[in-house]
Amino acid sequence: MAETVIPDDGPQRWLRRQSRWTAWEAAFWVAAFIPFFFFPTYLTLASQIAITALFAVSVDLILGYAGVITLGHAMFFGLGAYCAGLLTKAGWGEPLSGLLLSGTFAALIGFIVSFLIVRVHHLALIMITLGLGLLTLELANAMSWLTGGTDGLQGVDVWPVFGAFEFDLWGYTAYSYALAVLFLGVVVSRRIVHSSFGLSLRGIRENLGRMPAIGSPYRLRLQTIYTISAGIAGIAGALLTQTTETVSLDTLSFQRSADVVVMLILGGTGRLYGGIVGAIIFLVARDQLADMNPQYWYFWIGLLLMAVVLLMPKGILGGLASVAGRLRR
Repeated sequence: MAETVIPDDGPQRWLRRQSRWTAWEAAFWVAAFIPFFFFPTYLTLASQIAITALFAVSVDLILGYAGVITLGHAMFFGLGAYCAGLLTKAGWGEPLSGLLLSGTFAALIGFIVSFLIVRVHHLALIMITLGLGLLTLELANAMSWLTGGTDGLQGVDVWPVFGAFEFDLWGYTAYSYALAVLFLGVVVSRRIVHSSFGLSLRGIRENLGRMPAIGSPYRLRLQTIYTISAGIAGIAGALLTQTTETVSLDTLSFQRSADVVVMLILGGTGRLYGGIVGAIIFLVARDQLADMNPQYWYFWIGLLLMAVVLLMPKGILGGLASVAGRLRR
């Protein structure tokens, strides 16, 4: 995780400097339009990357910044996905309101779960999040009359965005829509992490025992960020439903939770863009390696993960930041 070192001129000035948009951030978002012009056949993959990146950002808020280790965050992703699908089944296929309703529903469940999350730590926390994820998956499978079970939710019909842009087979609308929502999610997340609230989350991550001593209501702050994270994950799940018009049990699977943690390790936790970079590397590598070796592509992902952990323990962005720091010195 990224270490937080605040200079002597005070936390407020440090936060203001951190909240400024940098040139490389602007370059990153400009580069996000490259698939439209140079890789139009990969726009469907690009939309999947944007959706997964938003999910990774939601997990990074609690894992990278608050230090809450989770292996069951796909529960909120899947709840958002099913909520968006069931809304269309009920006759309401408007995508933007569907996103908001799905995110709100996931956030509500996240708020309820947060009362349990703040009471456990370390290994018990991992087991609790894992158990909740597995329970939700089995519950969705058992309620096949509502979720479709292993067959998935059928008959999902999403209306055009703003009533004008239909989801086409080539992925132009899907990628534009997913990229716009990802950008808004990053803007909101930046505002959170570069605030006094975000600074208190770093304090919880680095030394939970000292936070009550300085009068910080750490449980309330953990509940707040967990609820926000669940809501963003639910929006990511709803995005997947709306852009593919399908919902399956895979949205709730442990594999999805584990994969997003791998993405954060690759890109770097506690760096906001680490999850996005990790999602790009992971999904592009999976797409290419699956074509080369459909059976053993995960072997190469594991090899890549080991190389990054050994050579750049703080992730790719952490390694690049270390190199840039040395060059400046």
